[in-house]
Amino acid sequence: MRRVNGTALIIAALVATLTALAFPVWSYADRSGTGQANVDAGTVSTQWGPLTATDRDFIVKVRLAGLWELPAGQQAIERAPTEAIKECGDHLVVGHTDLDRRARSVAARLNIELPNQPTEQQQGWLDELTAARGIEYEQKFANLLRNAHGKVFALIAEVRHTTRNTLVRQLATDANQTVLDHITMLERTGRVDFDGIADEAAGKLTASPTGPPPPNDVAPSAPPVSATADDKSFTSRPSAPGPGDINTSRPEPED
Repeated sequence: MRRVNGTALIIAALVATLTALAFPVWSYADRSGTGQANVDAGTVSTQWGPLTATDRDFIVKVRLAGLWELPAGQQAIERAPTEAIKECGDHLVVGHTDLDRRARSVAARLNIELPNQPTEQQQGWLDELTAARGIEYEQKFANLLRNAHGKVFALIAEVRHTTRNTLVRQLATDANQTVLDHITMLERTGRVDFDGIADEAAGKLTASPTGPPPPNDVAPSAPPVSATADDKSFTSRPSAPGPGDINTSRPEPED
């Protein structure tokens, strides 16, 4: 009888051990830790298609961009020492006035609450611009805005590629046109620090780049120089199109 009881205890102990080992496997398979599960968990249904957390984050970021880039553009029109910076400010005002209206229209239909103030970081950028003068102002204006536009450009591409919501897809298309136009205008100022942008991006890379070896005997080219503006009168109307301009014409948003 003792031998039977001992055998039963051993079997019970083995079962308990196997159960303990199997439980983490079962619980891991059951939990929502995968990318698809996380997407599904934050997704709601709308008449325009599924609306994910990334979609909602994108709409909020479009609104936030306008909350600091609009005043930055207005400030550039009023005080920029060169025509290139003034013209860039004009594009910021026109582009974000239009894009903000579209973002608010989409948010209203999707019942998304939007902020009415820029973030603390964005307000800090505006304070930096307000305090700067002369060449320092031009450099800060071109690089703060170029860096911000470059980063949101990646989000726009992701959303445009992956969203299943037709309203969000159209807003991403509109934002893509506007942001590319602004990037183009900022680069035309001749004040963008491309080395700084590349160094910052390189610091975030986790994989080694691949590609062919670098070419030989490539001569560096001089950066473009912006002209000084003589006429200080300016309005927030789109500039006349020129070579390389981005076409920002698009249909009016539906009511």
